[in-house]
Amino acid sequence: MTRTVHCQLLDKEGPGLNFQPYPGELGERIYHQISAEGWQSWLAHQTMLINEHRLSPMNPPDRKFLEGEMEKFLFGEGSERPDGYVAPEA
Repeated sequence: MTRTVHCQLLDKEGPGLNFQPYPGELGERIYHQISAEGWQSWLAHQTMLINEHRLSPMNPPDRKFLEGEMEKFLFGEGSERPDGYVAPEA
């Protein structure tokens, strides 16, 4: 049976995540308040940020930046796209 949550990001009910995707208190909030669909939206946005800003998740300052953007994207006012970003054509 799939666990459901009311996703804060999408403002709708949906299947929850199967595990806590991030450590600590923020990871617990994500697990309890973000749906699997909402998490996938963040992963796509995170990939764009990593590529456009040439970030390395192994670099502590880059990880700190991504964590801040993740919290804004999922629970705050949203994470902005980098200046000059053009989405690839589908």
